[in-house]
Amino acid sequence: MLKLNYMSTLFVGIDVSSKTNAVYAMDFEENKYISSSFGNNQPGADQLVNMIAECMQKHKNLDTVLIVLESTSVYSVHISNFLSASEVLMPYRPYVFCVNPKATSNYRKSYIGMEKTDPTDAYLIADFGRVGRTKKLEPWRGGQFISLKRLTRHRMHLSECITREKTYMVSNLYLKFSELQLLEGDDKPFGSLYGATSSAVLTEFLSPQEIIDMPEEELLTFLAGKSRNRISDLSKTSELLRKAARDSYRLDKCMYEPLSISLASSFNCIHAYQKEIKLIEQAIEKCINGMNPNALLILQSIPGIGPIWASGILSEIGDITVFHSSDALAKYAGLYWPKGDSGDFTSEEQQNVESRKSLSSLLSWRSGKQRQEAHP
Repeated sequence: MLKLNYMSTLFVGIDVSSKTNAVYAMDFEENKYISSSFGNNQPGADQLVNMIAECMQKHKNLDTVLIVLESTSVYSVHISNFLSASEVLMPYRPYVFCVNPKATSNYRKSYIGMEKTDPTDAYLIADFGRVGRTKKLEPWRGGQFISLKRLTRHRMHLSECITREKTYMVSNLYLKFSELQLLEGDDKPFGSLYGATSSAVLTEFLSPQEIIDMPEEELLTFLAGKSRNRISDLSKTSELLRKAARDSYRLDKCMYEPLSISLASSFNCIHAYQKEIKLIEQAIEKCINGMNPNALLILQSIPGIGPIWASGILSEIGDITVFHSSDALAKYAGLYWPKGDSGDFTSEEQQNVESRKSLSSLLSWRSGKQRQEAHP
């Protein structure tokens, strides 16, 4: 928890937008020192820092700067980085907080009839810090965590792209080779429909009939080559594949080539995404070096969590010591169900929708996988 002397602190609120930053600065007694607007660029940031420094030099009773911004997509990243690392402000121990816009929106409700303008927003954000709403928050962590977060979130984006592509191609797969998609357990010729051997079968054979008509020796050679001799029982795989081909629906001949082209395109997209994921993972491992090694080791001690998954969790959480309990961490991730009641009425509990999607997805997916592994 942040401890500082509020009586000697300058509270700065910044309403961030893509082009400008509206700024309001006051002391604990609500005396106004700055009320202006600056460009959301390097010259504007330099001008803001110099104005804050002049204010601190002029008013010797102030020795600390507390700056509050709303977390506004990527627009608040540069100004937060700059202010937290500014050499001009270092003598005044700057504390920079990027807060959830939902928090300041709720705080606004305590002001009846306040207009919604950039200057009043900046005042409201500064007052949010003045009344101590940042005490339990973590100051801006700087560029290293942001760099790691951009990489881990991009990896998640690529994974979601693969999932979307696989979902999209299901209909084409069923049209071309209907039975192959429906097989389960020991009846499946391949472990995965999206593996190298399966993709070769779906794209290099124009129709299931070609599989049926191919001589056994040629089919065995084809399967051995495409799997790089990783199929333990080629004869059984060949038999299952032929059975799936015989049981599949037949289409008009004019449909097979367009379906094959579409499937080949989808497989190419998936392979491209997988290649990019490998490059991103290498960058993540390079970025994580030297960042809180103890936390990384502890996370990797959990069954099923490797260096990439641990990096994703660490980039979203930051310093675990800022959370006083596991419940606080769960709430930070959005994994809680707020209660609502009035008199004798109690509403059904619904999960909080104002969650951090990336962190909650990481935690939810991993816990789901552990349940599957424990109860297959």
